[in-house]
Amino acid sequence: MLYEITVENIKCGGCANSISSKLAALEGVQSVDVDIENGIVRIEAIDGMRDTLTTSLLKMGYPESGATEGIAAARAKAKSFVSCAVGRVSGGG
Repeated sequence: MLYEITVENIKCGGCANSISSKLAALEGVQSVDVDIENGIVRIEAIDGMRDTLTTSLLKMGYPESGATEGIAAARAKAKSFVSCAVGRVSGGG
């Protein structure tokens, strides 16, 4: 099944690399494509994984658009900076 999730805080290739590597490591995920410009993550995975995918994205600092506000949004943004930096060091930069 193809999941297309619009997320916040994607800024660069480092972000995309972190997202791709973390989601690809989940059991049931076949492929991950990150559209940096539009903030869209496309995941080919088994049926019924949407909640797992959105939770994983949130934990990395990339919440689904409109899902967080206020302090939660600020925390997500801070986490995304860390994920971005890790992704750059790993070669996605």
